[in-house]
Amino acid sequence: MPFLIAILVIVIALLVTNIRIVPQANAYVIERLGAYMGTWNVGLHVKIPLIDKIAKKVSLKEHVIDFPPQPVITKDNVTMEIDTVIYFQITDPKLYTYGVANPMSAIENLTATTLRNIIGELELDESLTSREIINSKIRIVLDEATDAWGIKINRVEVKNIVPPRDIQNAMEKQMRAERERREAILIAEGEKKSAILRAEGNKQSAILEAEASKQAKILEAEASREAAVLEASGKAEAIRLVQEATADGIKMIVDSKPTDEVISLKGLDAFTAAADGKATKIIIPSNIAGLAGLATSVKELVSNDPK
Repeated sequence: MPFLIAILVIVIALLVTNIRIVPQANAYVIERLGAYMGTWNVGLHVKIPLIDKIAKKVSLKEHVIDFPPQPVITKDNVTMEIDTVIYFQITDPKLYTYGVANPMSAIENLTATTLRNIIGELELDESLTSREIINSKIRIVLDEATDAWGIKINRVEVKNIVPPRDIQNAMEKQMRAERERREAILIAEGEKKSAILRAEGNKQSAILEAEASKQAKILEAEASREAAVLEASGKAEAIRLVQEATADGIKMIVDSKPTDEVISLKGLDAFTAAADGKATKIIIPSNIAGLAGLATSVKELVSNDPK
């Protein structure tokens, strides 16, 4: 009885220790008695003890490899270093396990060889400005070669291109000169725009000053015209008032019905006022020529006149 229990315990232990769970995005390559038996995908699996063996655990996720810089020579005999980044994914765990002994080393060597071939057909300037073309050519060559290894090349990126030091210095000088040229152009354009804006401002200022002067002259002319109108209106009003006063005086005289003697005296007053104005000639109306006192007054006026 104890012997059977011991055997049962051993069997259960063997079963438990040979239960395997394959996680997501993984695959196990199984060998039976040294030969490929199958590939376990995600889930629970049990292998036969001492017969089955997990030959390789393969991750199906996308992998990224950053290779160290590789020396390459351009078509115009310039040596430079280029480092690349490879993005790949394992699509066939069996081919990946048995297709090549060291897949990563094989990909690195193949990448270096392909890169040298591509750069050898390009000159330095083309190499520096044709990264997309280089990436595409390397990916096509690698993807075709790695199909037999169960690997899919998704993307290739040329991360850095390092030319020789003297060429770097020349490129830096050229870039500096280009930046200075752009800066000079921007400064010149800024000064040009500033001058244009300044001229436009002076133009607008002159227009506004001319407009203001014009308005001032117009207002001055209108003020002068209104002053002249008011002055003329005042004179007309004064004349009207004098005429009204004269008319009122005449009316009062007429209304008082003066005698001939009073009229003659008034006429004499008028001649006296005329004489006070130093008139050289006095015309005496016929209706007052017979007044005795008038002759004496006229004689005095004539004697007082130097002429």
